[in-house]
Amino acid sequence: MTNPALDSGLLAPLLSDPDTAALFSDGAVIESMLAFEAALARCEDRLGLIPRGAGEGIASAAARLKPDLAELGRGSAAAGHPVAALVSQLRTEAAPLGSYVHAGATAQDVMDTALVMRLKVALARFDASLQGLIEALADLAEQHRDTLMAGRTRYQQAVPVTFGLKVAGWLMPLVRHRIRLAEMRPRIEVVQFGGAAGTLSALRGRGLPAMEALARELDLGVPPAPWHAQRDGFAELAAWLSLLTSSLGKVGQDIALLSQNEIGEVHDGSEGGSSAMPHKPNPVRSETLIAIGRANANLLSGMHQAALHEHERSGSAWTLEWLTLPQMAILAGAALRHAASIVNALEVNPERMAFNIERVGNLALAEAAVLAFAEHVDLGVAKCLVSVASRKSLATGFDLFDILAQNCAFEIDWGSVSDPENHLGSAAAFVDRAVEQARASVRGAP
Repeated sequence: MTNPALDSGLLAPLLSDPDTAALFSDGAVIESMLAFEAALARCEDRLGLIPRGAGEGIASAAARLKPDLAELGRGSAAAGHPVAALVSQLRTEAAPLGSYVHAGATAQDVMDTALVMRLKVALARFDASLQGLIEALADLAEQHRDTLMAGRTRYQQAVPVTFGLKVAGWLMPLVRHRIRLAEMRPRIEVVQFGGAAGTLSALRGRGLPAMEALARELDLGVPPAPWHAQRDGFAELAAWLSLLTSSLGKVGQDIALLSQNEIGEVHDGSEGGSSAMPHKPNPVRSETLIAIGRANANLLSGMHQAALHEHERSGSAWTLEWLTLPQMAILAGAALRHAASIVNALEVNPERMAFNIERVGNLALAEAAVLAFAEHVDLGVAKCLVSVASRKSLATGFDLFDILAQNCAFEIDWGSVSDPENHLGSAAAFVDRAVEQARASVRGAP
């Protein structure tokens, strides 16, 4: 169980990601824990820590074991985790080698490493999804490099921008998130093996070779020492998941706002409609991105709380991770899935974008008018003149430049000043730079 909504047959298709969720299923958890026990037995066999041949015998038992899930559940209720019950079942299956199962390990070694093994798969998938999304957004930004639209600050029209620049603003955080992911993965994808209190004392001075061998067997990194109570890695991962879904939520929020009837500049391709109003093409995918971004931002605080482990190991903080991190990962997988669908199906309306600038009487070009006046009068006076004209435009609906031209004593080329295309500044150059950096990150190491 991760979350009722994520496990619900009604809501999971919207809020969950099947591939990511499968990594946190009971079956996947048990499979990865048994893989740990099998790998541990093989390594200890090679190192002479258990009798020769016991490793393969235990690994074979792990492969054929069909765990009693009800018994594992009862074991969790009694011990605070399912490992003791699973080890008991594996020892029975591996008899007469059962006494060598789990030698020197503790329950947290099993569960932490099993989690890391599954996170490694999830993070590789997230990286691939991010790469595809970056490529698609780079194409979209380039396609609309010069597509004029109104920039908006604090919900109001500001100055003209391009849709390509807006897309570049969605794109660049994802490039950085992929770089962060590549930097972070070596800190996350490491084995956990410390025994009772992080010393591996039961392995008779062979603890470090056993840890290194186990890491090689499981294709994981080797930490300097066991990290039972050092949870900064998982906290860092949670922060990354929240950053990722916040950035995708920003994409969803922009698209949802731009798809409002009164604006109508884009539509995210969602097929959802109202149960009562047949005219409404609700931006369901975009809304879901917003919800997921906010949900993970809330869950992040739980992972920071879970980083506080007392002494050498904690039961309560460890349990809090189980309640929190799987949800965040599954939500991130869902957000990446929705974002890819949105970008691939996005409907862009350049004509509507241009119309929305014109229909407010060119007020979005007030800054350009100030600069034109400032060539003839003090900048403060220019701002005052345009401010008065802007208020008159708002009150009467007359075009700002018509008002200015009627009351202007200077020679100003109002036709040029009133052309939004002349006031895009370095927008095209910024798009080009963003696209080039994004494509470079995909071509080589992120």
